[in-house]
Amino acid sequence: MRESMYSALFGAMSNEHRLDVISNNLANVSTTGYKKDNYAFHDTFQRFAHDYLVDAKPFVRDKDMWPKPYIQARPRLGGQYSDMSQGSMQSTGNPLDLALTGDGFFKVRSPKGDFLTRNGSFQLAADGRLVTEQGFEVLGGGSPITLPRDSKVQIDGNGAIRVDGNQVGELDLANVSDPKAIEKVGKNLYQIRKGSKATEIPPAGLQVQQGYLEKANVEIVGELVNMMEAQRAFEIYQKLMTTTDSMESLVINKVGQVG
Repeated sequence: MRESMYSALFGAMSNEHRLDVISNNLANVSTTGYKKDNYAFHDTFQRFAHDYLVDAKPFVRDKDMWPKPYIQARPRLGGQYSDMSQGSMQSTGNPLDLALTGDGFFKVRSPKGDFLTRNGSFQLAADGRLVTEQGFEVLGGGSPITLPRDSKVQIDGNGAIRVDGNQVGELDLANVSDPKAIEKVGKNLYQIRKGSKATEIPPAGLQVQQGYLEKANVEIVGELVNMMEAQRAFEIYQKLMTTTDSMESLVINKVGQVG
């Protein structure tokens, strides 16, 4: 099979994945605290045996023993990661809406364990527990936070919680030593990738903004441009595969008629 078929196939597959990532970003443009996904490319190389014999030995002969190294580079999607850049702030006036400015996360507890999140859209459950929109408990001091209802709640920039002027707790805020070790687990939650050496660390410079929510850091125009680019690239690779297939069919039919 022609090399053009392989190149076009993997190119089309790469752009199909790009479209999936872009579509997911656009679908979450209104999700509070959402961090867009990006992708990275790397080159894979196909080497021939003589590529490893690079010593021309000019003291023995005046010409290279082998032809110049011939390496075929095939760009591939090398990985996917979350862009943790700051999203814009939206004022709500709700004292239970919290936004983070800086690097770090809230800590919440779900039935599957403790996780990190940037979504500060909190509310009070019937029993006074501070919970997320999905019902996950917001942690303070390693335990769920409970607040009295119908009271004035104030939360300062460091996460200290005061009810009617008296401090009753403090939000658990955390950062991760290696941002590349953070992975999404769904429902706007994050965790440290299993097997990673990264650990949770105290956040430096992280501030809590009461009465605000952090919007998604997705730029709609930029994502739409990326989508059109990926669609055009996919169509080009598809056309290349069709053309290559036609050429191979023509060669096979011509060779079959010889003799």
